[in-house]
Amino acid sequence: MKTVEGAATPEVIDNAYSSGRVTVRKFTLFRTIRKFWMFYLMMLPAIVLLVLNNYIPMFGIIIAFKTVNYTDGILNSPWSGLTNFQYLFKTSDAWIITRNTLLYNSLFIVLNLIFPVAFAIMLNEMKNRFFSKVHQTIMFLPYFLSYIIIAYLVFGFMSDEHGYLNGTLLPALGLDPIRWYFTKEVWPFILPLVNLWKGIGYYTVIYMAAIIGIDDEYYEAATIDGAGKWQQMTGITIPLIMPILTIMTLLQVGRIFNADFGLFFQVTRDSGVLFPVTNVIDTYVYRTFLTVGDIGLSSAAGLLQSVVGFVLVFLANWIVRRFNSDNALF
Repeated sequence: MKTVEGAATPEVIDNAYSSGRVTVRKFTLFRTIRKFWMFYLMMLPAIVLLVLNNYIPMFGIIIAFKTVNYTDGILNSPWSGLTNFQYLFKTSDAWIITRNTLLYNSLFIVLNLIFPVAFAIMLNEMKNRFFSKVHQTIMFLPYFLSYIIIAYLVFGFMSDEHGYLNGTLLPALGLDPIRWYFTKEVWPFILPLVNLWKGIGYYTVIYMAAIIGIDDEYYEAATIDGAGKWQQMTGITIPLIMPILTIMTLLQVGRIFNADFGLFFQVTRDSGVLFPVTNVIDTYVYRTFLTVGDIGLSSAAGLLQSVVGFVLVFLANWIVRRFNSDNALF
């Protein structure tokens, strides 16, 4: 093989490395920063905010391993080891709160995958772009509402005396009124419905953006070959947006041990009768803190949720990578 005069061949480079005459560049990072310093300067405010808001507060993790004494302060309070973690598993409600947290979040993940994708595909098929935007806006609006407002909206429907269901709909159907906040059997259906209603617009917009990015030539070729809408959806749309579906699912899996406090506390109006089906880790820790007043217990629960979520993200990502590395988050 001919080479340019004076240029080093691969054999010469290998010999130079083996003989120690060439030093490997150890400061590639610093050279990169010096070369692209303007871009790193633009990143600096976001990096500073990330450090101040996300990393420095991690010092508070030590609270989970202490019996906090407000007189001595956090640093001087006595260490308690893993005692604060044990209460979550030794209590008689441990099975109930763990079961409710995992089952509800698993159901939320499934619903937030199926229905938003379906709505995104339907909205993308609308020929009138104006009405498509109107539908997106209407669906997105609940996402910006706090659970305080949503709790009152739900109460307006299910109030025992003046709610729309008991006051209008059920009597019109010849049915007896239901005391919704004292009937625990209906809440495993109500809570997923409320969660879906609040978040469907957010996920629909994300999935629709992914669908819009698909080249129309795929659909034109499929139409020429005689493929119908269902075949186009299953053969083109779903496979091409699978990476974003996987990423969004992985992000939700990371929070499967965390429950939305507003949903389970505000919407249910903290009704004690509903605790067997609405009590989750977050609400249990909150009520424990109000009763005991020990922030070490609350910190231990928060740390446990974060660690479990962190591990689950890596585990789920590893499983995805085993099947298709292109769809993995990292």
